[in-house]
Amino acid sequence: MNSSEGTWSQIELHGHPCDVYEPPEFVANSSGELRQAVIYLHGVRLARLADYPAFSREFARHGLAVLAPHSGPSWWTDRITPGFDPRITPVRHLLDNVLPYAAERWGIRPPQIGLLGTSMGGQGALRLAFKNADKFPVVAAISPAIDYQIRWRDGDEVLRAIYDDAETVRQDTATLHVHPLHWPRHIWFCCDPADERWHDSADRLRMKLGALGIPREVDLSTSAGGHGWEYYQHMAPRAIGFLAERLERERLRVV
Repeated sequence: MNSSEGTWSQIELHGHPCDVYEPPEFVANSSGELRQAVIYLHGVRLARLADYPAFSREFARHGLAVLAPHSGPSWWTDRITPGFDPRITPVRHLLDNVLPYAAERWGIRPPQIGLLGTSMGGQGALRLAFKNADKFPVVAAISPAIDYQIRWRDGDEVLRAIYDDAETVRQDTATLHVHPLHWPRHIWFCCDPADERWHDSADRLRMKLGALGIPREVDLSTSAGGHGWEYYQHMAPRAIGFLAERLERERLRVV
């Protein structure tokens, strides 16, 4: 896609598809400089950001490059996942293949790379940031499916192939990976109150972060269609604006 909203393309990284976005100013002037990038983790339905202009407009507005790797319904775990790869986990793929590509293509390295995710990808982004706070100090999640042991109990075939039981899933959720002394400096997440399946777990994460005194920005009250792309697009300006502003803070912090 080529437009005033930037350019989306698709590449292959170590045998796995990855969507790539570059903002319009960079496309028009290939010698221009990109300072920050975002890694987007998709949801369980595998929808692509390229199909939703609300996100492209915000990436263009803030001059952010984007890498959006495809993992299938992997839940972005650090476990070998059927249908993804027999040798490398989705998380290792992100760390070992996607991050180096951002450095190779644009010269952008952590901590100038933010994490963004929706639903399955939202919980994956939060968990990845909590476990790798030095690499990913900036994270934003829209409708994160945090307590995904719910899906294991519902008979999710992929999750049942990855985990032995629902308690093992629960122990691997983002909430259980919050460290009381080491966390991402910039955390933002939201969930529609009409999202009956995932709102409660987002609220539990909010309460845990609050109890530990961990800075965070949370919106669990804005309603715009429940769980789905109507809500995701409604919240896109706030999520991406947060990423852009906090990545710039990080840049100035390390200069």
